[in-house]
Amino acid sequence: MAVNLSRPQGDRSTVLAIATLTLAVCAISFAPIFIRFSETELGANATVFNRMFIFFLVFGLGKFLTRTPAIPEANPVPEAAPETTQAQWLLLLGVGLISVISLSLWAISLQYTTVAKCMLLNNLTPIFTSLGSWLIFGKKFDKQFLIGMAIALGGAMALGFEDLNGGGGLLIGDFYAILSAVFLGTYFLMVEQLRNTFDATTILLWRCGVGSLLLVPLVFFTEDQFFPTSKLAIFAVLGLGILCEGFGQRLIAACMDKLSSSFVSLFLLLEPIISALLAWMIFAEALGVNTWIGFAVVLTGIYLAQSSSAASHGA
Repeated sequence: MAVNLSRPQGDRSTVLAIATLTLAVCAISFAPIFIRFSETELGANATVFNRMFIFFLVFGLGKFLTRTPAIPEANPVPEAAPETTQAQWLLLLGVGLISVISLSLWAISLQYTTVAKCMLLNNLTPIFTSLGSWLIFGKKFDKQFLIGMAIALGGAMALGFEDLNGGGGLLIGDFYAILSAVFLGTYFLMVEQLRNTFDATTILLWRCGVGSLLLVPLVFFTEDQFFPTSKLAIFAVLGLGILCEGFGQRLIAACMDKLSSSFVSLFLLLEPIISALLAWMIFAEALGVNTWIGFAVVLTGIYLAQSSSAASHGA
């Protein structure tokens, strides 16, 4: 009996991409913890600068040292190299600019609100990512994906609005976190397009290289210090640059040749679960019954969305 192996192979590649994305989420979930530690000495902009600069140094040097020199062939066959268009160069520059805006707003929001709430509001990016995919690229979403997204976002929004009466400071933090989500959604759309041409490390090097340059004058004019000096802050920025950026964000970009930006942004709603647990253990931030119910709702929505055709890249 003939067996069609194409579908199982596709299923295996999707499962591998989701497993990789899960590892990435675990890595970036440490970001708010590291940011809290870094901001005991550095400002928000300097924290983001160190995160990007450390990644650019470590992984840029690693990419340079691991380059394989081309071995000339006796009878080389001419091969047409893919042309990098002007639009792609602009997108590479854009990921740095958009990332700086998003990460800076996120770091500022952590000064006004809790880790759990900041993460939940910031990860409402599926709304903006899906809207952008539909308006700009004409992407279609089936009923199952939309229902799953609505359930997941409903759980996240319920948790986000849980302490709106907590004071003006918290409302300011909410505003910065939601605004950060708009730019984060734009970033995911850019990366999804760039993954058709570039590998994940190249995209992240551009993101961090351009971002670092843009942040230099901002840190210089708004903050007193570029680099940390205390052991805790040094540990924090190394964690941001190597674990969160180098491991987490790079794996997220790597997944986006298989998974759509809309699904990736939806899947990142898992991030607050891990971050909130870490904040509970480290900062003693309370986790009530409503929080656990909200987490369960988010997980249910993601489970429904992951089996939809809209979860795949290019679907």
